[in-house]
Amino acid sequence: MDRFVVEANKRVVGIAIRVPGGFRFVCSDPDFQSMDRQIFPRARALASKVAEFARTRRH
Repeated sequence: MDRFVVEANKRVVGIAIRVPGGFRFVCSDPDFQSMDRQIFPRARALASKVAEFARTRRH
């Protein structure tokens, strides 16, 4: 899997692209701009961080 869609709260918020060192998050939702271009060591780490960020935005 070289790239995949990233969702939060049942909406697409960006894509993840495999790069050396892990996965780069590229946001498509302005609410996630602060995470744009960050690299995460694993896809699961990226998904967890996006979910955590989405939860904090809801409150």
